[in-house]
Amino acid sequence: MPKTHVCSFCGKTIEPGTGIMYVRNDGSVLWFCSSKCFKSYKMGRDPRKLKWTLKYRAQMR
Repeated sequence: MPKTHVCSFCGKTIEPGTGIMYVRNDGSVLWFCSSKCFKSYKMGRDPRKLKWTLKYRAQMR
């Protein structure tokens, strides 16, 4: 059974065969569910401050 991943930015689960895998220079692998999450990560946004992310919702509980 294929492994599902969790988005490194928003926390959403990613189905196999979808999403973006980003490998940093230090060898760590980051998974993103959409280009929206990937671009937000590259711009340096904090996912805990964006209301549409699951990390924001978890923090507000």
